[in-house]
Amino acid sequence: MQSFNFYFDCSACETCGGKCCTGERGYIFCNVDELKLIASFLKLPFDDFTQKYVKKVGYKYSLIEKPDVQVEDSYACIFFDTIKRKCQIYPVRPKQCRTFPFWNNFLDENSQDFRYLIQMCKGVKIDKKDN
Repeated sequence: MQSFNFYFDCSACETCGGKCCTGERGYIFCNVDELKLIASFLKLPFDDFTQKYVKKVGYKYSLIEKPDVQVEDSYACIFFDTIKRKCQIYPVRPKQCRTFPFWNNFLDENSQDFRYLIQMCKGVKIDKKDN
């Protein structure tokens, strides 16, 4: 089992403004089952949903992005409400979103990725263990 040197306080999400859902361009990867779940949640036929909201990246699928209307040169997940600053599909969000910030690239507390995470995410709290 992997051990992270931090814990996550999800109550910080209420005041964050969606920093994990916005920023530079990137990918929000989903598998077919996740896409079906989101389409069902939105009450859209699967084919209509994928044509409108999904792009193929190699052999993978990603939700598309849109410009963040409140932050210049920033992008947001297509399902992030950039006015209310909330996820519109939160109950069925993809695994990539559900597992944030517990991603492998944040395991090394000395990495540049980890330092960026600490700066970006108010909910990440350093675990002060006595080792």
